[in-house]
Amino acid sequence: MKITLEELKAWVVVVDTGSITAAAEQLCQTTSGISRALSRLESKLETTLMHRTTRRLALTEEGQVFLEHARGILASVEAAEEQIAQRRETPSGRLRVNAATPFMLHVIVPLVAEFRRRYPLIHLELNTDDLVIDLLEQQTDVAIRIGELRDSTIHARALGSSKLRLLASPAYLAQHGTPQSVTDLAQHSLIGFSKSERHNQWPIWLNEGEFWQVQPAISASSGETIRQLALQGQGIARISDFLSHEDVAAGRLVILLEQETREMRHPIHAVYYRNTALSSRITCFLDFLKEQFAGKPWL
Repeated sequence: MKITLEELKAWVVVVDTGSITAAAEQLCQTTSGISRALSRLESKLETTLMHRTTRRLALTEEGQVFLEHARGILASVEAAEEQIAQRRETPSGRLRVNAATPFMLHVIVPLVAEFRRRYPLIHLELNTDDLVIDLLEQQTDVAIRIGELRDSTIHARALGSSKLRLLASPAYLAQHGTPQSVTDLAQHSLIGFSKSERHNQWPIWLNEGEFWQVQPAISASSGETIRQLALQGQGIARISDFLSHEDVAAGRLVILLEQETREMRHPIHAVYYRNTALSSRITCFLDFLKEQFAGKPWL
């Protein structure tokens, strides 16, 4: 049976106060409880630490040696508790964040300067992956996931959602014409995703209440690649607002079929494994993202 911190503390306080009664008062315990703790400690060590009489307590030679170690152990625990408390007040340490490449480049990276200004003791590690990762396997603290969540082993905090629109470059439209109806899209080059069929559902109805499942002429695994293809005039693409709002504002991409476009949004969550208590660096990062995303029309 191993020694407990409670037994060590009881013994050190008895030594410091000079009596079991005084130690019991200081620790808000009963004298019998303190006496039992001392007996358990000596039993586990298989030695006598002090001689107890009705008038005084006297440490044995073994007790003198063990007292120094006991004080060191309790001091180390106290220092660790103080350090953790300081980290709660001033978040610090490594924070590993994972997101798909487009979201990392267009949303997270522009926020890094402000986050580092507020939390200079946090060491950010930003990793990208266009596939859903295992947080534990990849040693990730927080992952940003876009779309519906299917993993019940994680906690998630909703950050917002991003609308999906049909877009093309002015150069493409000048060469191939601007579609005036959904049926016109059949005459155009369509850009879509290669990894998942559900990503090729476009926010227009082929039949009443049924989103159009696109068969792309060009496909890619990353939303950023699809954006670049659209910018290069390779066709019409379905792109999230978070990825394209600056292009639209600058005229590099043009919104198509606005009247026919139905509401389709991708929810955006920050996910992390279930814990009894989050570290302060994770909490402050989640709060920071929520604050920064508030009021942005493209999220």
